[in-house]
Amino acid sequence: MEAQPQSPARDGPGEQGGQQEEEDAMDAFLDKFRSQTYRGRLHEDTWEQELDKIPMFMKKAPAEINPQENPDLACLQSLIFDDERPPEEQAKTYKDEGNDYFKDKDYKKAVASYTEGLKKKCTEPGLNAVLLTNRAAAHFHMGNLRSALNDVTAARKLKPDHLKAIIRGAMCHLELKNFSEAMSWCDEGLRLDSKEKKLLDTRAKADKLKRAEQRDIRKAQMSQRKAEAQKEALLRAIQARNIRLQPPGPRRGEEEEEEEEEELPNLPGGPGSQNALGPRVSLDGEGRLSWLTLVLYPEYGQVDFISDFHEESRFMDHFMAMFEEPPSWDVERKYRPAHLELFFEEEAQQEVHQLDPKSTLLEALQHPR
Repeated sequence: MEAQPQSPARDGPGEQGGQQEEEDAMDAFLDKFRSQTYRGRLHEDTWEQELDKIPMFMKKAPAEINPQENPDLACLQSLIFDDERPPEEQAKTYKDEGNDYFKDKDYKKAVASYTEGLKKKCTEPGLNAVLLTNRAAAHFHMGNLRSALNDVTAARKLKPDHLKAIIRGAMCHLELKNFSEAMSWCDEGLRLDSKEKKLLDTRAKADKLKRAEQRDIRKAQMSQRKAEAQKEALLRAIQARNIRLQPPGPRRGEEEEEEEEEELPNLPGGPGSQNALGPRVSLDGEGRLSWLTLVLYPEYGQVDFISDFHEESRFMDHFMAMFEEPPSWDVERKYRPAHLELFFEEEAQQEVHQLDPKSTLLEALQHPR
């Protein structure tokens, strides 16, 4: 048998003394802790505002993070957007951030986040296609339809069967009134998913609007042809009466053409265009002309408009109606039909020529001057 040395007892006097010292120190620390106020505690009156400064409990992140005002948030941001992480991880982080902004309808910041994700140039085509498609959605809600269309087109180059990109592209074309293109994109998407409701609805709407657009074009063309026919008939009627028209002067900034087409100079309205007083010249069903006529009273600086002066009507007939009651500006009561003299001005020679008030408008228009 071999003799072994006896092990010292674990609960010897030395160890018991050490434990007692530790317990006394702990009691002293607790007594000191109880006597001091916790500086990091929330105050009763401002606890909600203080809690909102803690990243975990923030209801909304600040627009700009100031490290001095939000040190905890700045620290977390530096960890999340660490440039030393792989590009794929960084791109995904920006994608998630953009999605959060998108949910909050902060589309401008969403676009910025997706753009930052694309700048990381990760090697995953699918992730880049998602970033492009999501950015297109944000652009779409901001009304940047061309930018949105460019993004979904780029996304489809990376991932041709990306259905969300096709849907967004079809919607962009619809808003841009590219109805044929919208239907084409819908058809491509429906080949991938024949029951996709957004594509079915978008295609039906695009088809309806395209038909309406084509109908409006046909109506406009018919209206144009009708207006041209009326214009030609009106010109023939004027020429048949040997009425000479003053040719229109050249438009400002445009050169006169060597060969001028015969047209209706200074006659907007009727078959030409419209003005506040209606057509300046029109042709009725019996082939008779009516004109917009301006009557000047130089003595008082007054004017009258006869909007529908029939060519067979006499000036006197109109004067009888116009001066049946004296106008307010005729304080001397001089303007009576029987006392009126009538003149027209020849602008080219700057001369005036007298007319018989009992003559018709056609006789005045056929005057040699």
